[in-house]
Amino acid sequence: MTAGATGAASYDWRFDSGRICLDLMATAEPAAEGREALAQAGRLGRWLVGAGLVPAGTALPAFDIGWVARFVELRDCVGQLVRAQIDGRRAESALERVNALAAGAPPSIRAVPDGDGSLVRALSAAPECGALLAAIARDAVDLLTDPAARARLRQCEGDNCRRVYLDTSRGRRRRWCSSEVCGNRERVARHRRRTAATHL
Repeated sequence: MTAGATGAASYDWRFDSGRICLDLMATAEPAAEGREALAQAGRLGRWLVGAGLVPAGTALPAFDIGWVARFVELRDCVGQLVRAQIDGRRAESALERVNALAAGAPPSIRAVPDGDGSLVRALSAAPECGALLAAIARDAVDLLTDPAARARLRQCEGDNCRRVYLDTSRGRRRRWCSSEVCGNRERVARHRRRTAATHL
C-alpha cells in the first residue's frame, strides 16, 4: 500500500487540533453506518500523510488491517488520558499502554533533494507500524507532561462535537475546534434562531 492511496470513499481528515495525538483522537468521530473511519479504504494512509508522519507517496509494504486495530487502540488510550486530564481523573491502564508504545523508536528521517534541488523530508526506510505508533504516543507524553500545554486543552463547545484541541488563542477564549466548522455552524444556528424569533 502507498500511504497516499485513495479509496472509494472521499474523506478529508482535519488537522487543526494543535497536536498529532489530538488529531488521532478526532478520528473517533462516527463514520457512515457506524463503521470505523480508519478501516475504510485508504483512510489510515491518508491520515498518516496528513498528520505529517509519512511523506506523500511513501510505500507501506507491511500495511494490513492489523495496523488499523493498533491505531484504534492507541487512539482510545490517548482519548482516555486526555479526557481524564480535562476532568481531573486518572486513567492508569491507558497511561501504561501509551508509555509502552512511546518506548519504541519513531521512524528515522533524512533530508533528500527533490526534483528542483530543494531539500524535503524522507524516511530512511519503510516505516513499521510500531514506529509510527511510537511517534504519536511520544507526542501524547510530551503534551500531557507539559503543564502549560495541558492547561490549554479544551473540549469543543460545538453541538455534537467531541473534539479536543489546544487553545493557543490570545486570551485563551477559543470556543470551537474550528471557527470555520463548528464556529460557523453555531453562527448559522444563531442567525436562524434570531430570524425565527422575528417571525413570531
